Amino acid sequence: MHNNRSLSRELSLISLGLIKDKGDFKLNKFQIEEIFESALDSLINHCRDELDKCESELENASQKILESELQEGVDHSFSNVRDNLKKSLTKIETVMNTLSVTLDFPKLIVSSEQIDIREDVNQRISKIINNIATIDSDIDQVMDGWRLKRLPRIDRDILRLAYVDINFLSTPVAVACDEAVNLANKYSDMQGRKFINGVLRRLQTVKLQ
Repeated sequence: MHNNRSLSRELSLISLGLIKDKGDFKLNKFQIEEIFESALDSLINHCRDELDKCESELENASQKILESELQEGVDHSFSNVRDNLKKSLTKIETVMNTLSVTLDFPKLIVSSEQIDIREDVNQRISKIINNIATIDSDIDQVMDGWRLKRLPRIDRDILRLAYVDINFLSTPVAVACDEAVNLANKYSDMQGRKFINGVLRRLQTVKLQ
């Protein structure tokens, strides 16, 4: 269930990125469906690209292990290789988890025990589209001298999704913030991550309207 919710948020973020942000989103359900399909394709392709990178990293690490085994008495190189191999394996595990859930998507839809990811994404996007002025205005209030529109698009959308989680979907604040940080770690840069963290902390302490 937790993985499906995380996947919903990620697909919602990718979907929002496919909508032009002029401060007044106007879309019907059919258009949201089309955007959702594109987002799903985009996520699967992203996972495949990541797997290709991981495969290349593993090949490099394996080659270095082979080379270090051929060099007697070289201690440091092997420990570096081992660290690189561990990082590659961790990365592969993460990508494989995302990919397996994404590729299982048709099964998730027909299973009564799983949340309907398509419906969940539609709901999140619809909430943002229908309440964009209120959402952006409320986030602006905790931006500490900044304006939401000055942030990169991806960071704005991560904050909007966190807002929807907290104010419309009754998600516990700590969970919504953790999920937003996870998205920021994956899609934003260092500066964006710090900024999102700061805004989320203030979101936790201010009761938004």
